Amino acid sequence: MGCVQLIPRKVFFTSGVGKHDDALVSFELALRDAGIEKFNLVPVSSILPPGCKVVDSEEGLKELMPGQIVFCVMAKITSGEEGRKIFASIGAAFPNDESCHGYVTEYYGYWNGEDIGKYAEDMAAYMLKTAFGREPAKTLNVTTITEVKKITTAVAAAVFII
Repeated sequence: MGCVQLIPRKVFFTSGVGKHDDALVSFELALRDAGIEKFNLVPVSSILPPGCKVVDSEEGLKELMPGQIVFCVMAKITSGEEGRKIFASIGAAFPNDESCHGYVTEYYGYWNGEDIGKYAEDMAAYMLKTAFGREPAKTLNVTTITEVKKITTAVAAAVFII
């Protein structure tokens, strides 16, 4: 009997925000805003498989079914500190050589005006450079920044399609 390999062929990036009086509902609303609330999300670490194709969220969502177990790298923060700004960001770095893997980073916290998306990309690029000794072919990020009202959750995710 052969071994099943769960290697993603595609990935899409998304983000969302939810605000409510309850933290769990706030998280659900953030997932809805990101378009990924219908799935059983399983957090994974930071590797983009070799040859994994980036697609837009609309195309990626068409390949997934409600209730499906879906792997993702997720940045998430929930806060009730009214008036403060929070952020969630995913950065990605892709190698020049498609036979090598890339990196995804998750970054979240309280925003103080810095370029969060650039920082998330730089972290992913650093991981790639130190793994292979090469600059990335490209980097990207998906980032959301929002002001806390009631209880607020911000999420950003790299969602894998097997």
